[in-house]
Amino acid sequence: MKNSRRDFLQKVGASALALQLASITSWGAKRETYDGPVLRVAILGLGNYAARVADAMQSCTKAKLVGLVSGSPDKLTKWSAKYNIPAKNCYNYQNFDDIRNNKDIDAVYVITPNSTHHDFILRTARAGKHAISEKPMAINVKQAEEMIAGCKQAGVKLLVGYRMHFEPKTLEVVRMRKEGEFGKIMFFQGLCGFRIGDPKQWRLKPEMAGGGSMMDIGIYAVNGARYMTGEEPIWVTAQETKTDPVKFKEGVDETIQFQFGFPSGATASCLSTYNMNGLDKFFLNGERGFAEMQPSTNYGPIMGRTNQGELTQPATIHQAVQMDEFADIIFHDKQPPIPVDGYEAVKDLKIIAAVYEAARTGKKVSVTV
Repeated sequence: MKNSRRDFLQKVGASALALQLASITSWGAKRETYDGPVLRVAILGLGNYAARVADAMQSCTKAKLVGLVSGSPDKLTKWSAKYNIPAKNCYNYQNFDDIRNNKDIDAVYVITPNSTHHDFILRTARAGKHAISEKPMAINVKQAEEMIAGCKQAGVKLLVGYRMHFEPKTLEVVRMRKEGEFGKIMFFQGLCGFRIGDPKQWRLKPEMAGGGSMMDIGIYAVNGARYMTGEEPIWVTAQETKTDPVKFKEGVDETIQFQFGFPSGATASCLSTYNMNGLDKFFLNGERGFAEMQPSTNYGPIMGRTNQGELTQPATIHQAVQMDEFADIIFHDKQPPIPVDGYEAVKDLKIIAAVYEAARTGKKVSVTV
């Protein structure tokens, strides 16, 4: 087993790769020619997921990879050659602030361990560049709110890598819910998990990750519960299970089951784990219908059905669509169907904090986002 959620997500959809590629080819062929402004992006942190984003951006029409930031000289050399990035657009973590003088870069996408997002996003804002953070945006609410304030003060936009907010099948379910096709929403279930590998990786270090499975994979269920029901939870209960206290040390959650209550009376039951493979399912139930998605959040293809039949929207390259949509948000103030700004990220972090408190105390915790 590979070492991270991203490696896991890469593998989950492999059996349906032919279908995905066919759908993606079809999707690509239907896109219109674009002659508007192109968002020129530097990626900061050149790890596995950054590579996926960089590769995906090769098919973007509204965004382009033009810069690199890394603490590894070897990576800068290899990446600049692979993606044809000029030396003047390559930075290390020490001279990164000089990016303020580079007029060829509009935005910086921070794809580093969770605890480093805060500093890099604030440095990005002070350099006058639009800031994009991978999720979770920060390791706590205080950091996230400081990031929002820093970007607002600098007059730059702050976006978060919620790629599922642009995924066609997901958006179709949200549309159906908004138009009342499921009737009154009663229940949501979100199952998110995989068996994590290398015990020395940063995701199992609380000072770098800000937690464990909840911060890494459970956030999909937290966020999904919100956009699938269209409501914000008002209470949380949670139960933690830990079978390996050596691997999952203090401050690193292995498995958490958590429940939400919503103002309408709807409820949610979710699971986040680093100790079970193949958990990637959303289920939404209403008085007149349902939606089931499995896989629901991996890199593709997303599969799903409702009481009306199979979801047939095309598969897409999530990161490519995300970056093109980010360009529209930054240049044209486009409002996406599901928010992808810093305030959206703060809501998730407030709920995750409530989940941790409920798991620790065994009590029902009120939450206001």
